[in-house]
Amino acid sequence: MKAYAQRAAAVAWPAFLVAAVLEIAVFAFVDPFTLHTLNGASLEWSATAVYSLAFFVFWATTASACALTLMLHRAAEEVNRLR
Repeated sequence: MKAYAQRAAAVAWPAFLVAAVLEIAVFAFVDPFTLHTLNGASLEWSATAVYSLAFFVFWATTASACALTLMLHRAAEEVNRLR
């Protein structure tokens, strides 16, 4: 169980940091009140809702990339032992 917690932290923490940097970078240039849906309608969400949703999307995307890297980094013996 300890190894699982270490792997989860190894994925979640860097993903959190990258999501924070992406949030700063994107919203330095994008005003959440100027966002529109795909059909052109104005997105009538509060700025906090837009920032929060964007952060969690950035975090989930980066965590997926980190998890994939961790999975691909396994040795063949470790992968075969799990079967």
